[in-house]
Amino acid sequence: MLVIPAIDLKDGKCVRLRKGRAKDKTVYSDDPAEMARRWEQEGADWLHVVDLDGAFNQKPRNVESIQKILERIRIPVQLGGGIRNEETIGFYLDLGVERVIIGTEAIKQPDWVISVAARRPQRIVVGIDARRGKAAIDGWTATTEIEAVNLARKYEGSDVAAIVFTDIDRDGMQTGTNLEQTRRLAESTSIPIIASGGVSTISDIRNLLPLESLGVVGVITGKALYSGTLHLADALALCRQHNVQSS
Repeated sequence: MLVIPAIDLKDGKCVRLRKGRAKDKTVYSDDPAEMARRWEQEGADWLHVVDLDGAFNQKPRNVESIQKILERIRIPVQLGGGIRNEETIGFYLDLGVERVIIGTEAIKQPDWVISVAARRPQRIVVGIDARRGKAAIDGWTATTEIEAVNLARKYEGSDVAAIVFTDIDRDGMQTGTNLEQTRRLAESTSIPIIASGGVSTISDIRNLLPLESLGVVGVITGKALYSGTLHLADALALCRQHNVQSS
């Protein structure tokens, strides 16, 4: 299982929000690229980057910061936030992003996302951000009546690389991951699942490891790393140990 550090960008800074609320933020660094380099040096295999301003404004807003991150590190980056059309997708992939995450349009236009994934296989990730099991859109400012599990099933058999599942009510709260919803999602599709939201300590990583056999291939963590309640090296060592024991 991959442990993927998160860098959330707002006004060019590395921040964390509580439950996705723009006004409820903590700034952790004025230099996101240097933070990205730190996670790479500590052993991260992937980096998860979100353009929060892009998500709220429905178009890219932190391109300069994203470019600096890509120039500073060599590990692959998956990027989300404000990606609403194929022009933006192509721009980011050409810039050096390995995979782009599509959230709102994955709910509004699933057929379009499936067609884009077919043209760019394994480069598109579907972001399912849920509040009490229902998918949210537009930077989490609106919640639909679409069940996260049903949305995931729409992409079965497509060329999307993975699904990032975020429990909004736990995001930035360090209250533990939503194991039940993550399990349900993994059981509903053969698409690899990356869990997000609520990681607090090494115990949360340990609790997710049994779901790896169901297709949970990674976990994204942000605030726990920044606040020091979780150390990346410990999480990576735990996952390596689990891998050895499982093989």
